[in-house]
Amino acid sequence: MESAILLISCPDRKGIVKEIAGFIANNEGNILHFDQHIDTHKGVFFARVEWDIADFRVPKEEIENSFKPIAERFFMDYSLHFSSELQKVAIFVSKQEHCFYDLMQRFHSGELNGEVKLVISNHEDMKPLADFFGVPYYHIPKNRENKGEAEAKELKLLETHGIDLIILARYMQILSKDFVDRFRNRIINIHHSFLPAFPGAKPYHRAYERGVKIIGATSHYVTEVLDEGPIIEQDIIRVSHRDSLEDFIRKGKDIERLVLARAVKWHLERKVLVYDNRTVVFD
Repeated sequence: MESAILLISCPDRKGIVKEIAGFIANNEGNILHFDQHIDTHKGVFFARVEWDIADFRVPKEEIENSFKPIAERFFMDYSLHFSSELQKVAIFVSKQEHCFYDLMQRFHSGELNGEVKLVISNHEDMKPLADFFGVPYYHIPKNRENKGEAEAKELKLLETHGIDLIILARYMQILSKDFVDRFRNRIINIHHSFLPAFPGAKPYHRAYERGVKIIGATSHYVTEVLDEGPIIEQDIIRVSHRDSLEDFIRKGKDIERLVLARAVKWHLERKVLVYDNRTVVFD
């Protein structure tokens, strides 16, 4: 069964839901999901609407134009997608394998509905895993001196493969503003703690030294400002004085895998709307 998905944001006013539902019902569509949210402080309406188009009177290629008069009447920002569309994915990874391996398993099993077209890394360590899953692996060393040249190679590969989504699976490099601008709200990162707590290269060491009782992870869209992009998902896991530093790291990796996988899944299912450096997630 193929379905159409509308993602909508617009100024809140009466009649929006009625018009959207009427458009679908009057054309013999069957609504599968209608999720909505209103930011009452800013007066903004958000919605994700999914409907079965098996008997829809409007041909698939004409749905967007048919909906346009309603969108214009309510000043909507909207996008139309179809469940049959598979987003093309690139995974960036460095030396840590836990998030990369977890993602590859989930894509391979069909839990994540997308197509991993390539893996890019500044190291060669993860090539055997990429080979195991049959995904092309590109080793592009990167440092302060060659960053521009390296990014140019990466962008060419991404363009060649028609990439829709980039996942940073513990990729330990900062992307330039130009790179981010080309994939705005289409680069998902996993951060190894709650933002902005315990930033830096050794967050679990610092958390361990402070004797914290919970640790967590944050998945967010990448912006030009480091680790300050719109947050998609966060979660925690409990720790105690009985846990060693190794226990902290092991538990931290567990929660990183889960949080990143959820964020990627929701993005691929067109369940995330971004506004004002925040997200509405219809999970």
